[in-house]
Amino acid sequence: MTNGLNERVQHLLDERVASGEEIGLQVAVYIGGEQVVDAWAGVADEATGRKVDGDTLFTSWSTTKGFVATCIHILADRGLLDYDTPVATYWPEFGANGKESVTVRHALTHSAGIPQMPDGVTPEMMTDWDAMCAAIAAHEPLWEPGTKTGYHAWTFGWILGEIVQRVSGRSLAQFAQDELCRPLGITDFYLGIPDAVEPRVAPLRQDPQHLENTLSASGLNRRVAPPHVTTAEVVNRPDFRRASIPGGGGIMTARAIARHYAMLAGFGALDGARILSPERVELIRALQTDANDKVLGGPIRKGLGYFLGGDVDKGGHATIGRSDGAFGHAGNGGSIGFADPERKLALGLTKNYMRAVPAGQQSTAYLVAELVRGHLDDHTQSV
Repeated sequence: MTNGLNERVQHLLDERVASGEEIGLQVAVYIGGEQVVDAWAGVADEATGRKVDGDTLFTSWSTTKGFVATCIHILADRGLLDYDTPVATYWPEFGANGKESVTVRHALTHSAGIPQMPDGVTPEMMTDWDAMCAAIAAHEPLWEPGTKTGYHAWTFGWILGEIVQRVSGRSLAQFAQDELCRPLGITDFYLGIPDAVEPRVAPLRQDPQHLENTLSASGLNRRVAPPHVTTAEVVNRPDFRRASIPGGGGIMTARAIARHYAMLAGFGALDGARILSPERVELIRALQTDANDKVLGGPIRKGLGYFLGGDVDKGGHATIGRSDGAFGHAGNGGSIGFADPERKLALGLTKNYMRAVPAGQQSTAYLVAELVRGHLDDHTQSV
């Protein structure tokens, strides 16, 4: 099944770096609970010439959200929270200013109505968990909760992360380590890095067109992802790397992403460690909404905290694939992780070049995912 797959992925990564479309990146793939791809290419740090290796750490933006969602599902699976309970039941201050009806499900499906960042937000404020949660708790919803969906680019992480903290009595970062990463043997997922791993982090670079697209955001998008806090320059800051910023500040390897999703592709278990029940995995990947997203524009198929595959014309995520049951999360600039349980497939990709993909071209993540799916499908047909 896996004959030659690692070599084919490696060749593709080498080509993408040689063409200038990537600077440095990693890919890890699991099939049937076994890691079958462990590939990397390029330069981690252009200033020093340090090469990418399998242990290089990347800030992977909203790929972080998939880990946050899984933490919520661990608590739900243990009966410690319910998706249809108001967030204010667990976090009373959150119920202010018309948010008393916002449920955990609304938060997971970007339907809570508070995608906007606090007025006057700064990078320094974003490194202060309590300040961000207090500001978000004071928000007024932009729409009646549950009636519309719009990508909560940054606020998603603090809303759900504070729920984890209130319910478990532990910080989100600690809970993720204790209940998700350590049982699975994931050693390289961080919500706030320790000083010791700083030399392994790959600085991000943003190409001029990508930066221009960020800085020229207008209307609701400008409130949801304020340009002055949504750039490579900001996330490369040492204080940002050391803070728990769960909407988009996780630092990780492709191996960590793929192993997380391999557990989900295995219906909640991997290598004898059960994290979620099979029934829970079915719940979290079920379609919750495919309505037009007020922030991203157009229909987006969403599960409980993850984006779904399926028909692209109906809101399926192209890289996650055409299977309705595939689910995962991508990050700004092109990182991604996803699970396709029907194929027993999990994939993680990390990278350091935030590049605007020109119209008519495909992202590296899409090309890698299609290569892997094609390899798998060819094998299935030949058996």
